[in-house]
Amino acid sequence: MSVVEEVRTETAGAKAAGMAVAGTMAVGTAAQELRLKRGEFAIAVHLGLIRLTARQDGGRARVGCDEVDRIRSQEGFPETLRDRVRTVGTAQGAQQLGISPDRFTRLARAGCLTPITFYLNRYRAIVWLYLADELAGFAAREPRLLAGRSPAWLRGRLEGGADCRARNWRSRRVERLLSLTEDPWARVAVLADTLDPVQLAEVVDDPYERAYLARIRPEPALGPTGPPLAREAMAHLMQADEPDEMLWRRVSLIAELDNAREVRSAPRPGGEQCAFPRRGNEYAPEPDSRTEPEPAPAAVSAHGPAPALGLLARIGLRRRTSKDAGRRQSGPGNGPFGA
Repeated sequence: MSVVEEVRTETAGAKAAGMAVAGTMAVGTAAQELRLKRGEFAIAVHLGLIRLTARQDGGRARVGCDEVDRIRSQEGFPETLRDRVRTVGTAQGAQQLGISPDRFTRLARAGCLTPITFYLNRYRAIVWLYLADELAGFAAREPRLLAGRSPAWLRGRLEGGADCRARNWRSRRVERLLSLTEDPWARVAVLADTLDPVQLAEVVDDPYERAYLARIRPEPALGPTGPPLAREAMAHLMQADEPDEMLWRRVSLIAELDNAREVRSAPRPGGEQCAFPRRGNEYAPEPDSRTEPEPAPAAVSAHGPAPALGLLARIGLRRRTSKDAGRRQSGPGNGPFGA
């Protein structure tokens, strides 16, 4: 009996904690059935090639047996699927495009190439990975950027010190996570991850709401999740690090937050709890025990921003003090994770 057939024989009376749900399988089992490595499976989910099934009890997301059958029945399986999720680094990517590694890096820093994931090397530096399939498409669309003198706009970006790799990776991940859910508070949690704690507190003034967002924050499905150093790198990379991007993220967060507050209130101690299951999968870290709600100050409103902050403060247009600037967390290029 195959793994798929075994999973289908499981009954709905299985315990929610730890045991399989009828008609589904754990993502690790699904990856084996689809002949994908852990990282390849995560990329396939990110690209929408594999659909996960959320559990009503808030447990880790699973994969339907029908979904596995659908993918396995596709023509060219598993080679076609693995080709679509194959990643390359700078050296391999440059070889694929027929250019030097230096030119490849310049194109990536200028924003012409968007990473799909990354890992930390032994020197604790970020190594970006790119989809081989996307590089082939780029070569077909922009052959002029692969030979001859770089255009003026590209040289100008690089001379100004631009490095769009983290920003492009971040935007790609945020857009994908937002597309996976229509729950208003889940959407707020996605955008909350893009601001540092100081800016987040300026937009989301209610500490109970911030604690709730920390509990339902999206799992780092497309990056390293094991060692603390890897999780710290992910946290750095998820935060906007340029003024225009920070402003845009604050504006987007305000819009999603106001909408979520209209739909329902975040759960509060002693009050009615929102029935929102925490979406997770095999790559999700355990909830941080330090995210317990802190007592709300009496002067802080449970819904909406504190009057003293105002709209300008919420979107970041008020004048920042030197103390605020000092509390800004360093980005991946300024800390121990610089690429």
